[in-house]
Amino acid sequence: MSTPTQRASNLFVGSPIERLEDLRFLTGRGQYVDDLHSNHMLHAAILRSSVAHGRIRSIDSAAARARPGVHAVITAADIGKVPTIPLRHDPTPKIRRFEQPVIADGKVRYVGEPLAVVVAESAALAEDALEAIVVDIEPLPPIADRDKARKDDVILFETVGTNLPDTITAVRGDAEAAFKTAPYTRREHFSVQRHAAVPMEPRGLLAEWDTENERITVKGACKVPFTNRRALAQMMGLPEKSVRMVEYDVGGGFGARGEFYPEDFLIPFAARLLRRPIKWTEDRRENLTALNHARDMECDLEIACTRDGTILALRCQAFADIGAYVRTNGATAARNVSQVMSGPYRIPHVRIDVTLVVTNKTPVGTYRGPGRFESDFCRERLFDMAAADLGIDRVEFRRRNLIREEDMPYSLPTVQVLDIETECDSGDYQKTLDRCLAEFKWAEREKLNGKRVDGRYHGIAVGCYLEGGGTGPRENVRLAVEADGSVSLFVGSSSVGQGVETVFAQIAADALEMPMARINQVLHGSTDYVAEGYGSFSSRSIVMGGNAIVDAAAKLRALIREAAAKCLGCQPGDIAIDQGMAIGPARANIELKEFAGLSADGTFASNKRTYSYGAHAAFVAVDARTGHVELIDYVAVEDVGRIVNPLTLHGQCIGAVVQGLGGAFLEHFIYDENGQLLTGSFADYLMPTAGDFPQIRAVALEDKPSPLNPLGAKGAGEGGIIPVGGVVANAVAAALGSFGVEPRELPLSPPRVWQLIQNAARPRPE
Repeated sequence: MSTPTQRASNLFVGSPIERLEDLRFLTGRGQYVDDLHSNHMLHAAILRSSVAHGRIRSIDSAAARARPGVHAVITAADIGKVPTIPLRHDPTPKIRRFEQPVIADGKVRYVGEPLAVVVAESAALAEDALEAIVVDIEPLPPIADRDKARKDDVILFETVGTNLPDTITAVRGDAEAAFKTAPYTRREHFSVQRHAAVPMEPRGLLAEWDTENERITVKGACKVPFTNRRALAQMMGLPEKSVRMVEYDVGGGFGARGEFYPEDFLIPFAARLLRRPIKWTEDRRENLTALNHARDMECDLEIACTRDGTILALRCQAFADIGAYVRTNGATAARNVSQVMSGPYRIPHVRIDVTLVVTNKTPVGTYRGPGRFESDFCRERLFDMAAADLGIDRVEFRRRNLIREEDMPYSLPTVQVLDIETECDSGDYQKTLDRCLAEFKWAEREKLNGKRVDGRYHGIAVGCYLEGGGTGPRENVRLAVEADGSVSLFVGSSSVGQGVETVFAQIAADALEMPMARINQVLHGSTDYVAEGYGSFSSRSIVMGGNAIVDAAAKLRALIREAAAKCLGCQPGDIAIDQGMAIGPARANIELKEFAGLSADGTFASNKRTYSYGAHAAFVAVDARTGHVELIDYVAVEDVGRIVNPLTLHGQCIGAVVQGLGGAFLEHFIYDENGQLLTGSFADYLMPTAGDFPQIRAVALEDKPSPLNPLGAKGAGEGGIIPVGGVVANAVAAALGSFGVEPRELPLSPPRVWQLIQNAARPRPE
């Protein structure tokens, strides 16, 4: 793999440069948290509740403490006042009543909730000692079903008195009035199953306590290290400067990794208590049980139209099962459901109510496209149903209602209580739809729609979406000239596998007008690198971090010009920077290494989100005898504003589509009536593999840059997953149209599709 060396004047941004990170990964030189070691290091293991709901009578850890090699067993009694995990997003007073304690304190509310931490000389000794802890829990009736939870017959939080933390409502216009006079309405019930990010690398931490300086270093942080530093400092009673978060390589994040979990307090607490480095690594069963789950939403969705298919209103009552607690961003998906249920469509009247429901399950959080994946499935399914009722071609139905370019900026529904307003910044939504249809060869394949070929029924479908990204409020970076004349880049953004080292180097090289080889290193994810950072979430890294680099580069160039001008006896405006040299009049020059030590901080601030958009199309073949669905072809077209690196963007989109297909066909966390997770291993929780969906094509456009930032970039990390469930379900419905099959829930596993065929209203065609 070669490092680009050509001159950087507007050449690197937009180039398909291979990821710089990949060299160390492919040669086995990546460094993940489980690779770390520290002198005198101890190991931790977590005892987790096997009971979904109950009162803790006692925890007897005497036998475990007496085991050889065991240094401590920590329970709530050893901590004292047990802190709760603060909310990072949407902290309404009602929702905050359901925050999670860092360790079970008096009561357990889900299988997998931490009860105790064992610290020993090795991970094996710590895990063995877990078996010696005797826990006495008085069982309480478990609630593993959102419908039962809504009745409040059994209450998870007795002091609150309800299992409904809050209802999030988004409104535009007057939906109630529109429905009263609409010529056509339809109401349908849809649901999306509980599944999750399931990154390749489980979580892990190494915490080191510096007794002399009373400072804790936590290695293994990612996503939002500055936010987690603030939370941990408050919990441990330390000033923020006494908490250091350090990021290492991360084997996938997808919204779940890097949030604040109970272990993010428990392991540092143990390190300070014992004054020894302590390491904890999650196994896969823990990962499936304890990492944030996601999705798990059902809704009654109604549409109102004129007879020509013009949408007048959309109305919805949704219920989101958020598990036993509201974690750091547990309300984010519900909030997104409320705001983006209307999608990229011009709908004058909207009212979406999303009620949060607590149950005795693992708490939920964000997973790539939170709330948007669920919304698109429900909306796009309903659109196909409405178009069929009205006798309108489903492509034309969408085209007729898409937001037009002249409508920009177009306001989305306002989220009440949270008082969140946002608007689509730019776009030609019809163009991406047309490009998708052309790439997919829609007109040709439509002839096969619903037809039986070689014993299988063929179907196609198309759907449109938008992706909000670039969440503020700001991001910070620092550029510094090194002794050899290279430039180091320090960023507040984090790396969760999205290739920031490469794309940030491209942006910096262009902005500094230097070869990429002159960008010495991109340093990310440590709270020591910049004074303040906001991390990587909500497709914000390029929009916020990238534009902060542009700002810092302009400042650093000005400093270099000013310093060079003093040396060469000219004006700063007479200085050019080229190929690692500051060049003045008569070609007099100074090497950049002469300016070693110069540095500049950059910031980009914005409270306006960017909106990428696009269209996806799917072609499936369904075996009616078994319910098996084969994906024959899948096309994704998106416009993401300015493209920094087409190669990394293509990989992001393809990977996201595969994750969406996993959610559409395979992945499902299933609980029994006792709140026990039945799919807690890869033997039962099915993940997509490389051979499952070989035919996926992605096309990225940059026709409509964002007017909200100098780069013109928009977030693009989640668009590939958002429309997949709806598009695939509509393709299956189209294939099985002769049976009268109408999928209303995911996943579309073979047993479910087979059962839909058996239950179909129409007889099996010959």
